[in-house]
Amino acid sequence: MNKINNLIRQFHLTKNEIYFIIGVWSFVFGFLLFAFLGPNYYDVKSPHKFNVKPGDSFSKIVNNLYNEKIIPNSTNMKIAAFIYGAENKIKAGKYLIKNGLNYFQLLDLFVKGTSGLQTLVTIPEGIWQYKLAELLEEKLGISSKEFMALSNRKSFLNSCNIISNSLEGYLLPNTYYFYENSSEIDVIMKLKLEMDKIFESDSVITQMAKLEMTKNEILTLASIIEGESNKVSEFKLISGVYYNRLRKGIRLQADPTIQYLKRTKRSNNKVYFKDLEIDSPYNTYLNAGLPPSPINNPGKSAVLAAIFPDKTDYIFFVADGTGGHKFSSKLSEHNFNVQAYRRWRNSQ
Repeated sequence: MNKINNLIRQFHLTKNEIYFIIGVWSFVFGFLLFAFLGPNYYDVKSPHKFNVKPGDSFSKIVNNLYNEKIIPNSTNMKIAAFIYGAENKIKAGKYLIKNGLNYFQLLDLFVKGTSGLQTLVTIPEGIWQYKLAELLEEKLGISSKEFMALSNRKSFLNSCNIISNSLEGYLLPNTYYFYENSSEIDVIMKLKLEMDKIFESDSVITQMAKLEMTKNEILTLASIIEGESNKVSEFKLISGVYYNRLRKGIRLQADPTIQYLKRTKRSNNKVYFKDLEIDSPYNTYLNAGLPPSPINNPGKSAVLAAIFPDKTDYIFFVADGTGGHKFSSKLSEHNFNVQAYRRWRNSQ
């Protein structure tokens, strides 16, 4: 009351005039509060998918919001953006806009680039790199051509600290959520970082030192193990067999390496005798030791099997016709198992 009396004396105003001015400013303030901070409701399905394309001007973004009935007034949006200082800070992306956001909340969403639109993608273990590129193009819309170019680009591999001739084998298959505006590099780095985590534990580092194996060699062996069996329970035993063969200087003679060489030329994975003569460092029927690099992208179980193999005397194994394998330490036993498998296969 004293403040009003002071205003009356200072500006020679009547009490009614003072109350009128207070009322006007209260109305203006209330209107602004409602106009800019009040919720904006829309009638379409919530949350609404909204796309801000690279290069879109702020005016175009506002017009799109208005045309899609997300905001009731484009002028208010522009005023709010001026107050916020957001005109040149909007990030391109695909957004999920919840119902009831006010102008400043919308601007905050666009400035932070917080896209709620994600796609769930399951990447199967043992997937070949070109198949992975096709899958990601189908699910996320990224370029399979650019994905493959990055996979083989030496400068990019160096920037990722990958000592190999390809990214194949270094990307961990799993089920992931990806933002739909993810780039090829975004996807690659997400998969690579997940694979890197496997190699960070002290137990893995210690074991690799004991084995005297590099990361590239581990992933190469893991990719062969992944290609050999659909039974995870066999992975460590298969790994043990391959370590025995490597120590004894026996060629691995792994069918998955031949399938890798024929992967783009044959619809099935059948290996023929003529394929065993293919002149390639990846042909483990002709060359001793491991191939130069992974032949697929192995899953975590196969990678850990390559790091922690079972101790065994086995040096042979062959399919048993039930999805598993029969293991043996003597060639005579192995030949018997091979004949048994062939009889089963012919009976089918």
